[in-house]
Order: sequence, then structure tokens, then C-alpha cells
Amino acid sequence: MTVANEAPTGATGTTVDSPAGAPTPAPTQAARQRSRRRPVRDVVFVEGVRSPFGKARPDGIYAETRADDLAVKTIRELLRRRPELPAERIDELALAATTQTGDQGLTLGRSVAVLAGLPKSVPGFAIDRMCAGAMTAVTTTAANVAVGAQDVVVAGGVEHMGHHPMGEGSDPNPRFVAEKLVDSSALVMGATAENLHDRYPHLTKERADAYAVASQAKYAKAVANGDITPDLVPIAIRSTELGWGLATADELPRPGTTVDAVRDLKTPFRPGGKVTAGNASPLTDGATACLLAAGDVADELGLPARMRLVAYAYAGVDPEVMGIGPVPATERALASAGLTIDDIGLFEINEAFAVQVLAFLDHFGLADDDERVNLYGGAIAMGHPLASSGVRLMTQLARQFAQHPEVRYGLTTMCVGLGMGGTVIWENPHHADYSGHTFETAEN
Repeated sequence: MTVANEAPTGATGTTVDSPAGAPTPAPTQAARQRSRRRPVRDVVFVEGVRSPFGKARPDGIYAETRADDLAVKTIRELLRRRPELPAERIDELALAATTQTGDQGLTLGRSVAVLAGLPKSVPGFAIDRMCAGAMTAVTTTAANVAVGAQDVVVAGGVEHMGHHPMGEGSDPNPRFVAEKLVDSSALVMGATAENLHDRYPHLTKERADAYAVASQAKYAKAVANGDITPDLVPIAIRSTELGWGLATADELPRPGTTVDAVRDLKTPFRPGGKVTAGNASPLTDGATACLLAAGDVADELGLPARMRLVAYAYAGVDPEVMGIGPVPATERALASAGLTIDDIGLFEINEAFAVQVLAFLDHFGLADDDERVNLYGGAIAMGHPLASSGVRLMTQLARQFAQHPEVRYGLTTMCVGLGMGGTVIWENPHHADYSGHTFETAEN
């Protein structure tokens, strides 16, 4: 509609200049299309939770618990913590698993949504990027929110390695090795960690052991300080032998671990190698879930914005040294955000193997004991349930942001099987220079 006596405007709302008396040219088709484009919206991390992580063994706490039930209980608690959110406002549930079979199969996102009691209107899907499954669930759904396709999403992951060991039922194409597309060690994650030690001799076993012991100590301190338990979902468990129980704490940490205690552990991936059970993450069962929303929708619903997504990136590397993947992924994410590594005040790096973290730290000039890295310890202590871990990193970073308002940016990063890395950069809303997460706030 044209208002009388009002100067005509172009597609962007600016006045169209035209000679006196000359008719105003009609907007082009391209201009019409531009006028209908939605602006990219900010995406915020609202809430994150996880199950306690358990040993992936016949005597582990979740040995008789279904993987999909782990995910259901985690998602129910996520939504219980945010009563401001009407369940019918959830637009998607994306759930990751590395081994999608049995109780981790059947289109996890949708089946778990139904089992969790979400409205039947909530769609869902399963996703797999091995260890970065939950991270990819977050970035995929966040992209949908950013372009206006969705407003509120749930993303997470579940991995029951006790029921489904990594690679169970897979049939790798023989061409991988026969045609020398990858080294034969590329499909064994521990072997790829040994390869990293070979490629970078300065990443010694002594450094790896010392880093791992420090991770255990930091985790124990975080538990004592009350930094871990608030994110945990109590899980009802059942054992044929012991009856019913309640899982309320991680089962895997080894508090009091010393360098002397891990120095002579077996090296299962290579005789005389450097990777041991002491400097690698243990086999783990667990689930994670988080809630993401458009910034303006979060404000509308009264949901907290605990972090703002700034940028993310994934990168491929030689599969036989997959642990180096976080390096190019982080470089890409930093370039996309217009930041440098010096702008990052907190790091959550998944500790699949100590050597992989050390490779990252060395590349970016960070000390092995840099205080900004993994404040609460990492996967070496608490476990790494493969496709779940990405959201665990994010949930911990969100808590650290609240504790450290002086830090503006943080990142979550992880290596990924078959030679990849993933990194997500976040902004702290508690920082004095926070850029905001709605258009109105950003303009002020």
C-alpha cells in the first residue's frame, strides 16, 4: 500500500531518487526478492543437561538400561527445567548416535520425542558424525533457527557403548585399504592416537600422562566445588542382581590418580606404544540434550540466553591422524567469526586422547596447563560417550561463562573419527561488551 504524499521507497525502505516529474521505476524482480528475505537471526543456548556417564561394561550402571530410555529421561529433565517453554513450541528434535542399531536405531529423534511425551506435532531425526554427532545436531538445527525455518529446537546425543561397541555391525569397504585410500590404522581410533605421537615426537608419553592426571584432578575439584552435579539428570536404573537404583554421579573418574600409577599401564594399540587407559578416554555410556532458540523467541518466552552461537566449522584431515582435526576446524571457525585464538578466553576440548589435546595446544601456542582449558577436567576423567559429548562440552562452557563474566568468547572443539574435526565458537552474554541476541539489542 502506498501512503499519499509519501515519497516512494525502494526494496530496502530507502527513498528512491528520480528526476522531477519522472515516473518512479518499478522495483526489479531481484529487489522484490531481497525485500522478502528474512534476516539471519541469532541463536542462543538456553539449557543443557546430561545423564551421569557410566562404564560401558556388563557391570556398568547402565548395563540393563536401554539407550533410548537414557535419552528420554535426559530430554524430559531438560524440559522440566524450562517450564516457561510450551512443548508445542518445539520445532525439532535432533538426536545423534554413532552406532544406530537396536535400542539406538529407529530414527532416534522422532522415536525419542514420542517416548518422551512430546506433542505428536514435534518432528525429529537421527544424525551421525561419529564423535561430533551431538555437536552436529546442534549446528544443523541452529542453522535452521538462524534462517527462520524453526524457532526452538532440542539437540543432543546418546551412546550406549556397552550395548553397541563402536563399529558394531559395520562393514568397511575393502577398497579403503586395498587402494591405499587410508592407512590400515585409520579405522582404529587408538591407533590414530599412536600415529599422532609418531608424527609429532615432542608430544611425549610423559606429557600425555601428566595431562591426563591433571584432568582427573581438575574433575575432582569441579565435583567438590559443585560444578558438575547441577548438569546431571538422575537416572533410575535396574540390575537383575542388585534391583533398582538411582544413578546420580559419573561412574568413571579415578580421583587421586598419579603419574606413577599410569606410567606403566599396558599399551593396547601397539607394543611399546604411548596410548594407555590412563591417558585416553574410557568406553562410556551416556546421553546429553540441550535447548536452542532464536534470540528474539527466547526473550519472548522468558528463556535465558546462556550463550550466543557465533560461528562453527568442520574440517577433514588424514584419517590416520584424526586427532589433529580440531586444529583446522578451529582455524576455519575463527576466520568465519573474524576472531583470533587470542580472543578465546575459555576452551572446552574433548579429551578422546591426551595426545590429541596436546597437538591442539601446541599448534596454537597454549601451555599444557593453560588455566583456560577444560576447567572441569575432561573426557579422560568423566568419559566420552561418542556422539553425546559435543553437548556435554557446551553445557560446561555455559556454566563457566556465568562464572567468568570477564571472558567474552569461548569454544568447544573435538576430533572426529575417519579424519575430521569440529569447532563451535560462543559468546558470553554476561560480558560487558556482549553484542546481544536480538536485532533491537544489537542495534543499541
